Amino acid sequence: MLKSANMKPIISVRGLRKVYGDKVVVRDVSFEVRAGEIFGILGPNGAGKTTLMEMMEAMRPIDGGQVILAGLDVAKKPRKIKQIIGVQLQSSEFYNKVTLAESLTMFASFYGQKVNPRQLLGEVELSEKADSYPEKLSGGQKQRFSIAAALVNNPRVLFLDEPTTGLDPQARRHLWELIEKIRQRGITVILTSHYMEEAERLCDRLAIMDNGRIIALDSPANLIKKLLAKGFHKKQVREQADLEDVYIDLTGKALRE
Repeated sequence: MLKSANMKPIISVRGLRKVYGDKVVVRDVSFEVRAGEIFGILGPNGAGKTTLMEMMEAMRPIDGGQVILAGLDVAKKPRKIKQIIGVQLQSSEFYNKVTLAESLTMFASFYGQKVNPRQLLGEVELSEKADSYPEKLSGGQKQRFSIAAALVNNPRVLFLDEPTTGLDPQARRHLWELIEKIRQRGITVILTSHYMEEAERLCDRLAIMDNGRIIALDSPANLIKKLLAKGFHKKQVREQADLEDVYIDLTGKALRE
């Protein structure tokens, strides 16, 4: 977790708004993301999470408000923004007849950079797949490769949209470890997720969205404390371990790919 609460913001969002016809999808959203933190955006389907992320990534036009990322106005400098961020989507497509190593070399060239593709694949536990094709990868391997592809330009901010959806427990936990290692490199991470355990484990702070608005923003621990202060009590006391822990203990932590 991020140690200092006084880190300077790398992203400032002010009054952000997105409208489709007469439907307001993102409603005057404002918040800041501190440099070096893992920041989570949570909410039910249709809450506006992905639209908010896409505006921050310069992938979707901004209808109102402003996003400043690393000192750059996203709406005014979209090309420069895309040079300094990495984006991993819920579903990514790659050239099936180009090897992983060749793909990373090609992606890096788009940014005018060179990478050591085998070293980068090693960082995401795909060393043995360097000469394989994307079509031969499992779901977890594809997710890790898409993150490797998002890192070829050594981004200052990495956006992850539901990175562990559909993964088995082993693959999900390995991806958590990878995300933590990425933050250790000094990269700010912004992610969306539907897994509350994932958000609680990884995120320094969370923004919870509903109906296009942020309805809560704080650290996971503080959000839980605020709920308990309201008198909330669970009907079932949570044990020190859960079924996923049992599953991992019985089947092992190693990836099954």
